[in-house]
Amino acid sequence: MADEEKDTEEVEDEEPKKKSPIVLVVILVLIGLVLAGGISFFITTKMMAETATEQVNEHHDPGKFIKLGDAKEGILVNVGGQKAGKFLKAGIVLEMNPGKKNNMTEEGALLPEAETKILDTTMQILRSAKLDEFDATRQDDLKKKIKDELNNKLGPGSVYDVYITSFLLQ
Repeated sequence: MADEEKDTEEVEDEEPKKKSPIVLVVILVLIGLVLAGGISFFITTKMMAETATEQVNEHHDPGKFIKLGDAKEGILVNVGGQKAGKFLKAGIVLEMNPGKKNNMTEEGALLPEAETKILDTTMQILRSAKLDEFDATRQDDLKKKIKDELNNKLGPGSVYDVYITSFLLQ
């Protein structure tokens, strides 16, 4: 009889041992699902944060419009290098952030230091650009390049947008 009790105890002990590999597999699958969900959540929130930042930049208070160069003529610059003999006459208007007090006066005019940085940066970009960069299909790239460079010089968010009102290449 004592032998029968030992046999039944051994049978009872064997059953939990058989269940433990199944439980272990289930636990590993659940851990894998949690990790996959966590990684997916992290990647999704990172991508959504980048697009949300771009959308925030698109929606802003009305800016102050500043025309570069001469009020009537705009900017006149030699482009394409010394031997190209090409001139660009462009009217460029910047939409400036009125909240940036280090660039603008209380009345909304540009400070002389900011105006000098803006003209220098814009002229440098236009002079260093190759002739094919002035193609109408690449105009958005040129505007983005001007905006990015000006924001680097004046501080992030200083220039909302760049508008080209006239463009003559001779």
